[in-house]
Amino acid sequence: MTPDGLHVPLVTPFDAAGSVDPDALAGLARDVLTAGAAGVVALGTTGEPSALTRPERDTVLETVSRVCAERSAGLLVGANTEAELRDLAGRPAVTGALTLVPPFLRPGAAATVAHLGRLAAISPVPMIVYHIPYRTGQPLPVTALRDLAGTPNIAGIKLAVGGIDADTVALLADVPPDFAVLGGDDVFVSALLALGGHGAILASAHLATAGFAELVDAWRAGDARHGRALGGPLAALSAALFAEPNPAVVKAVLHAQGRIPTPAVRPPLLPAAPESLAAALRCLAAATPASAASG
Repeated sequence: MTPDGLHVPLVTPFDAAGSVDPDALAGLARDVLTAGAAGVVALGTTGEPSALTRPERDTVLETVSRVCAERSAGLLVGANTEAELRDLAGRPAVTGALTLVPPFLRPGAAATVAHLGRLAAISPVPMIVYHIPYRTGQPLPVTALRDLAGTPNIAGIKLAVGGIDADTVALLADVPPDFAVLGGDDVFVSALLALGGHGAILASAHLATAGFAELVDAWRAGDARHGRALGGPLAALSAALFAEPNPAVVKAVLHAQGRIPTPAVRPPLLPAAPESLAAALRCLAAATPASAASG
């Protein structure tokens, strides 16, 4: 499997009692798939998985799996350990694992490639490496990215390096066969797609989903004029949605739209400030004249 197109890493909605709301979660998954997303991510960092209990994680995975099976849609699942990867076995709706470069330890490029190779060898589904060095502390040069591309059972990378750097340019200048480069920096995704990215994994695409799907399609089709026209307003929306730690502002907007029962996030996060919500709603209105504001 070589994933492409738009994937939306789903938030985990909480009800008024603070519990996971599976009905709201299923509704979000259906919304974004109806609006043009090729797939979704369950238990990605946007879904606050570290703040969920094991039963809650199971509820999220079972809920999203059911929707993706109904829609024949792609389903990536955040899985960073051997135990989490093995838990994906026997789940036919799951099409891949989204696996983070190990954070904090900074083991070095060679050790990182070796570690991810070991995980890929035991994973029951293809792995997408999540490379976000400004959070993990571990940079990877283009040589390491190419080593990952040549590793069996690693199908692609979610690239979120904080912009378009020299290693990103070098990778996209000659992408290895059957290896997907997926944009993970929402604000910069149009630029990455313009350089030849295959798709994107974007929390911002809970909103203006059709517009983000159209953006991916435009650049994949080589329609630079349309891609540029879409890219600017969607980048401004993304910046507003990431004005506070994700997914606080995304949840605030979804709640304002009536799509989730509360805007609640779990510690250590705080709910979005009213001014962040107002700014995001203004950007959403500006970004969606040509596409639906929600799914």
